[in-house]
Amino acid sequence: MKKILIGLLAFIILLSLGAVIYINDYYEASDHVHTLMEENSSRILKQGQYTSIQPKEVFDEQIGMIFYPGGKVEAIAYMPLLMQLADQGIRPILVEMPGNLAVLDINAAEEVFNLYQEIEHWYIAGHSLGGAMASPYMEKNHDKVEGLILLGAYPVNNAPVDTLVIYGTHDLLLDLEQVAKADQIYEIKEGNHAYFGDYGEQEGDGKARISREQQQEEAVNRIMEFIKK
Repeated sequence: MKKILIGLLAFIILLSLGAVIYINDYYEASDHVHTLMEENSSRILKQGQYTSIQPKEVFDEQIGMIFYPGGKVEAIAYMPLLMQLADQGIRPILVEMPGNLAVLDINAAEEVFNLYQEIEHWYIAGHSLGGAMASPYMEKNHDKVEGLILLGAYPVNNAPVDTLVIYGTHDLLLDLEQVAKADQIYEIKEGNHAYFGDYGEQEGDGKARISREQQQEEAVNRIMEFIKK
């Protein structure tokens, strides 16, 4: 019995150690992201795990977008993309996930509605695993959101909400057969999976033949068309 207990304890320790190593092995935001945030610090408000960006020119004061980051990617890596959306006049709210894994807090959007009760029209968006987790949340809360936006991800539900999928033609991490479930699909020529964020190249991804800035600008333009419609 003593040997069994010692073996069980050793297994638990190894399992815990493995979990810690896995969680701490993630894609970090580039130096450019930190510089961008410093330059726009007056527009950025952090409240716990939520970071919002004040719109530069208000398109509609009542529109907000909740964003779930990709798996094992530092949340602020998406600030360049979200800053461009804020420049277009909507309020993005970036959600920092525990362990950089949206699967550990699928319902994180719930608190956002409480923090920003003045916003009447909500969209929920996500990249990769973040999009995969935003999708089932939206299915159970479709009365709270008016659209789902997935970057390098596909819908995993049939909720009655307009859904836009945007992906790059060199994305080797996305199951394209599942993308067809979306209401609207937009393909970024020569883009890839990782360039929606700013965290370097991603293992297993295809090589983009356009710049990160070009891919994000094209994504922002299509997102705004989707929202304005």
